[in-house]
Amino acid sequence: MAQNLQKKTDPAAREQRLDVYQPLSGMVVPRFAGISTFMRLPYLAPTQAPGEIDIALVGIPFDGATTNRPGTRLGPRQVREASSLMRLVNYGTLVAPYDLCACADVGDVPVNPIDVQDTLRRIEAEIAYLHQGGVMPLSIGGDHIISYPILRALGGEKPLGLIHVDAHSDTGDTYFGGQKLTHGTPFRRAIEDGVLDPKRMVQIGIRGTMYSADEREWALSQGIRIIDMEEVVEKGIPYAISEARRVVGNGPTYFTFDIDSIDPAFAPGTGTPEIGGFTSREALQLVRGFRHLNLIGADMVEVSPPLDQSGGTALVGASIAFELLCLLAEARAERTSGESRLNVV
Repeated sequence: MAQNLQKKTDPAAREQRLDVYQPLSGMVVPRFAGISTFMRLPYLAPTQAPGEIDIALVGIPFDGATTNRPGTRLGPRQVREASSLMRLVNYGTLVAPYDLCACADVGDVPVNPIDVQDTLRRIEAEIAYLHQGGVMPLSIGGDHIISYPILRALGGEKPLGLIHVDAHSDTGDTYFGGQKLTHGTPFRRAIEDGVLDPKRMVQIGIRGTMYSADEREWALSQGIRIIDMEEVVEKGIPYAISEARRVVGNGPTYFTFDIDSIDPAFAPGTGTPEIGGFTSREALQLVRGFRHLNLIGADMVEVSPPLDQSGGTALVGASIAFELLCLLAEARAERTSGESRLNVV
């Protein structure tokens, strides 16, 4: 691995890798043709990623921690298909991620669909391997439990900050007589494990009904900054962006985006829809507000294709994933080049 990492720092080798790890051109092979990969990128086995690429797009097809409507295990496959509609340059920010970083689809984590704890171990092991090899993960779920092992893999050396866009706080304690590992508990578990710093954690768009007020009270007692949807509506998205940037600061930060943060009028294909959410346009504006942060990874979760046979929700998810990729690529390139632009709007 040391030899691979040395290769990664060689300027000539880096330029060659950027040329290799480009999406398949829609001008050469029509976008309805070819094998589906995230953003039409080359496929690379995870074991080959360290020293070869900068950002790995990882599918995590797991919904074994879902407590109501399933289907997110099929999310990565349909998001791959929808992502063929993404092109090379972000129209809103002009970021061209593939000119900044070598990116590839490293396939799906080999989950165990009938064992939550075994699946979490597998996710943590693969993300840790990528992280230790200098590769940033952009993961596509899957239900929201996948964020927990990812945070464990990335936050082992220092607790992370978190930007969490969601309809739900996901800081519940237990479900169904003591089950602690569900898609409604990942961030409580991560805080308990010491891999997530609640005082550098911000939740944006929270609005869903709760089983108990304890979920919100516990989060606030830990120091989590909750910008619920009512506050976003009252003060505006630019305010939410500014406040979130203040909370996470310049420290290493993870970004998690639950598709149910978007109103079901725009993204109905999700297990726990909540009315009164962001429009798809507002979601783009929100995500684009987090450029130049010290981001070390991201995920987009909870797309459930069986609940939206039109494929529209997967398209929203693919679009958000591309926005996240642009954020990660820019953050990675700035760190590599030593530019001092972190946390500058």
